[in-house]
Amino acid sequence: MDIEILRPPLLSLRPLRQISPAVPHAFRLAPQPASGILPPMTPLPDIEIAGLDLAFAGRTILHDFSLQVAAGEKVVLAGASGSGKSSLLACLLGFLFPPAGRIAIRGELVTPKSVWRLRRAMALVQQEPDLGEQTVAEWIEEPFTFRANESLRGHLAQLPGLLRRLRLDPAILRQKGPALSGGEKQRIALASALLLDRPILLLDEPASALDPESRQAVYDGLADLEGQTLLMVSHDPSSALRFVDRTVRLSPPEDDHGRA
Repeated sequence: MDIEILRPPLLSLRPLRQISPAVPHAFRLAPQPASGILPPMTPLPDIEIAGLDLAFAGRTILHDFSLQVAAGEKVVLAGASGSGKSSLLACLLGFLFPPAGRIAIRGELVTPKSVWRLRRAMALVQQEPDLGEQTVAEWIEEPFTFRANESLRGHLAQLPGLLRRLRLDPAILRQKGPALSGGEKQRIALASALLLDRPILLLDEPASALDPESRQAVYDGLADLEGQTLLMVSHDPSSALRFVDRTVRLSPPEDDHGRA
């Protein structure tokens, strides 16, 4: 069973492009050849998962799962319900710590000590976002009241145009969360994540509640992203996801060990 991921307040902070001190500038050296001549430095992936195991209620969801997502790459996670897609996003954010395997974000291991800092490099859009009882404008503006995001307040000027691109009337800003449909909430959450301009976007079925025209508007917006890394859970057919670089299909461990 996929896990519902809540939107904690700290996910509203501006991404800190934090790099492990042992790996400066997000690069690492390949093994030194016998000649003694150092090879070029290779970029670290934005997301690196190695040998991950995950189980619930005695049922193995993922076994020895490995995945690398390069900086700027767009990747879709596909698979049947219960195959671990949303749980994998929870692991990246440190809401779950798997019993085996390791996860690194931009070269730094996700640990109980590092997770609060690493979350600032990621934005999460849930399948069912909770906008609370406040107005949409208040919910979107809240992250920009944090000291870490003060320099980004100018991004709010892009909000009306961004809403129109997502097929939303800017008048929606005056409405309160409970009055919105599921599809409206999904697009509001996506707009918030885009305004915060984090390097890594984690999207859990961000268009599942949308009509075909609105879904296409969302995917067109994601296709236009430059420089941001995208990892998205989706059940949509590949024909609707032509903008992504590749699709990783999760399957039960008894059928496939889930290596991608």
